[in-house]
Parts: sequence; C-alpha cells; structure tokens
Amino acid sequence: MTGAAVRPLLPGALAALGEAARVRLGASPETTPEMLHTLAADPSLMVRAAAAMTGATPLQAHRLLATDGDERVRALLARTLAQLIPNLPRRDRSAIAEHVFATLTDLVQDAAERVRAAIAEVVREMPEAPRELILRLAQDSAVPVSEPVLRLSPLLGTEDLLALLADLPAPHTATAIARRPGLNASVSDAIAASADSRAVTALLANTSAAIREATLDALIARAAEHTEWHEPLVHRPMLPARAARALAEIVTTQLLGVLASRGDLEPDVTRELQRRLQERARAAPPAGAPGEKPLEQAMRQAHTLRDAGRLDEAALLAATERADSRRCAVLLAVAAGVTLAAVERAATLRSAKGLVSLIWKAGFTMRCAAPVQTLLGRLGPSQVLRGGESGVFPLTAEEMRWQIEFLQHIEG
Repeated sequence: MTGAAVRPLLPGALAALGEAARVRLGASPETTPEMLHTLAADPSLMVRAAAAMTGATPLQAHRLLATDGDERVRALLARTLAQLIPNLPRRDRSAIAEHVFATLTDLVQDAAERVRAAIAEVVREMPEAPRELILRLAQDSAVPVSEPVLRLSPLLGTEDLLALLADLPAPHTATAIARRPGLNASVSDAIAASADSRAVTALLANTSAAIREATLDALIARAAEHTEWHEPLVHRPMLPARAARALAEIVTTQLLGVLASRGDLEPDVTRELQRRLQERARAAPPAGAPGEKPLEQAMRQAHTLRDAGRLDEAALLAATERADSRRCAVLLAVAAGVTLAAVERAATLRSAKGLVSLIWKAGFTMRCAAPVQTLLGRLGPSQVLRGGESGVFPLTAEEMRWQIEFLQHIEG
C-alpha cells in the first residue's frame, strides 16, 4: 500500500471503511501511529489482531492491546514484542526498550496459557532475552510455556537448573531439563538421583548428556525394576565394559543382540555378550507339535530342557524377560519337582516367600527371585523379597521346606 493511500483519517472516516480495509491499515508499516492507536481499540477482532502484529504500533496502543479482552490478540502482541528483543539497545535502555520489557513482564503473567506460550516460543533460544523473563517462564506450571525454555534457553546455567530440580515447580520440569542438549554431569547426577522414572528415561535417551560412569552404574543397578530404561541404556554412547556386562544380565534377548553388535566395545566384552546371546538361543523353546495345546506344549518343552540339562536360570530368566508367565510357571514347577498347581497357588496368593522357596527348591539362585516374584506374583518393588549379601536366601531352609509343603498340601 502506498503512502498516498494511507493518509490520516478521523475515527468517523475509519468507521465508514469496511473491516477488510481497516485490517489492511492495521497491518501496514506505513500507517501512522495515531491511526494505529485508534485501530488498537477497533471493535473488530481481526483489526485489533492486525494492529497487534505490527511492530510500528505506538506504545500507548500496546497498553490497550496488552489488556485486550481476547487472548488471541494478547498472544499476537506478546509474540510481536518478544521478536523485538534482539534489536533493542542493551546498555542504557531507551524508553522503548523499557516499555517493551515492562509490557512483556505483564504478559508473561497473563492468565491465558496461550499468551505466555507465545513469548516462550520466541525467546526459548534467545541469548538477548531478559534473564528475569526466562526464569519466570521456566517456573511456569504449563508445559507449552516452560518446556521450550527449560530445554533450550542458553540463559539457564547449572545453578539455575539445580535449583529448579531441587524445588520442582511442575511435574514435567525434570523431564524437560533432562532433554537439554549438552547437559553437564552435575545436572545429570541430580536427575539420576531422583525417583522420576520419566526424567531418567529422557536423560538416558539424551545422547549429548554427560553421565558419570558411577552414575551410570547406579542407574543400571536400579534398571531391573525399570524396563523402560533398558533400551536407552543399551544405546548410550561410550558404554563402559562393566556397564555392558551388567546390562547383559537384565535386558531382553533382543536388546542383548543390540548390545552384542555394538562396535565400540572391547573384543573380549563383545565375545562374552555373544556367548550369552547363544546361551539364550539354546534355551529358547523348541517348536510345538501340530494340534498341541499351549499348556501341553509348555510342559513338554520344559521336560525336554530338563532332560537335556538345559533347564537352568538362563531359561527361566528368558521367560521372565518375555513376560511369558505360563512358561515361567511351568519351568519353575518342572525344575522344582512340584506340580504346576503349587506354583500357581503361590502366584495366586502373591506369596513372595512361597515363590522364593520354589526357586530354592529348583536349585536356582536369588538372581531369579525378583523377576519371578514380579511376573508371577505381580509384586511391586517394595513387596519383593530380596537376598542378603552374596545372594544368600532371606529364609532358612526349614522355613522354605515348610512353604513348599504348605503350597503342595493346599493345592487340592
């Protein structure tokens, strides 16, 4: 639109124009400040929105638009003002700069999430943004507002992040921080020490996050109860040999295959992992006969493994990793020399002592205890019966014999 076409008009003359013409006036950089101020109070939402998107809108008009009754207008103004930040003077702020920052400070407290999110979307990676504004956004309880800033803002230093983790303003805060590129080890330690499984999963999946070897070891030790951590752990860059060996004890056969195929492990570690993978393959059940019922097939396969001397802990653990409760129960019954009903009774009663006693009777170690109790007994981490030092069973032999007799006696 040319300058001749945009000449000052009186409010009455503006009212005579159609809405489309007023929208064009509000969007034009050539419209005078006086006219933009008038358009900022226009009864039409579309006209006010056009004025909110115009960087040349005068300061007085900003005040009108910042309190507009429609949150869409306020959001457009918030985005427009945030986009001005990089071009504002940093020293001896001018009146314009002071006004922009003051208006944004008001808008960042707007009741409408859309308005606050509009600011966050613009300033999330902006190094020139006011630090106070960034901290306010980072503490917002709404995900669309705080998440972009928590994840990307260069103005949030280690102390800021640790303070946010120590006093979480919202449930998603730790997960957003865990996804930050180049996260340092101190912040990673704080996330790893938390009970927030989603945040730890995000941390492990963040391949640019620095994680100390001791921290990684501690997470692997907890990972038996957090299967969602297994895949990102297997794919962690620069995985130490000790960590790879520990993971091989708990991950599924599929993930063990991924682990064994990594090209960055020492040759002896790779050979050990491949050997473990082959052992699991040998422990896999043979194909069933045509028309054979699933339970009959499982019992036949268990007896075949026992007769071949292959009904061992690896076979039982492979069943727990696949969450195959039927096969797990059958293998445990055959290995322990009890009826399947006895194992099912222990599972139905959710008896940690009963299941641990069956593992003992089968000649297995406490290494199998937690996975079997979790799968068959559906027991939570706090309910699982764990062994003592060096894998010692937590019950006496006499008590475990009593448990087995009890399960067999009441099965009928």
